[in-house]
Amino acid sequence: MRIVDLLPWPRRKPPAPETLKQGVERAYSRAASHPGETHPFPVGRKFAEEVGYPPDLLDELPPLCAESFAGVANLAVRAEIPPGARVLDLGCGSGLDSLIAAKKTGPAGQVVGVDFSGEMLARARTAAAEAAIANAVFRQGDAEGISEDDGSFDIVLANGIFNLNPARERVIREIARVLRPGGRLFAAELVFTEAVAVREVRSLDDWFS
Repeated sequence: MRIVDLLPWPRRKPPAPETLKQGVERAYSRAASHPGETHPFPVGRKFAEEVGYPPDLLDELPPLCAESFAGVANLAVRAEIPPGARVLDLGCGSGLDSLIAAKKTGPAGQVVGVDFSGEMLARARTAAAEAAIANAVFRQGDAEGISEDDGSFDIVLANGIFNLNPARERVIREIARVLRPGGRLFAAELVFTEAVAVREVRSLDDWFS
């Protein structure tokens, strides 16, 4: 994580939520189209292995979905996903968690991956086709306005999306809406364990890293 020395936050006007959202979308789209470049957050298979995705499992999947991985934990590996479940992967990125979940839920279930980056979704769709995984579909959309029916999912996966979206309360409400009664949310996020000094305020370019 890069910290920059700026004026104290009270003397700066926070960027508008839409400006922040656009900045995140640009950054993650670039991670999809140019994964080998330097980004303000970790990207790629090596990072996926560092957070706990087994190498042999990654070997079973097309490289496309791991090359642009930018989550924060091995969420789909640890999530309890029974056969036949209907799963929403919110902020699916290049599809790594979606494809792992699709293998767990099997042909009787379905995984719907949603992301706001067209570049990430293109990778996810190509990876699913290469892996011949037919029970995973990918749709462009926003976490704060999910285009799915009420109570239509057994499980929701959210791998590092809350810090990236200033509309967190709306995101939580949407997750609660689309989960069926008794459904489960599996989420992973980065959390500060101590306060950040006033002058260690991240710039617009680095706020999401």
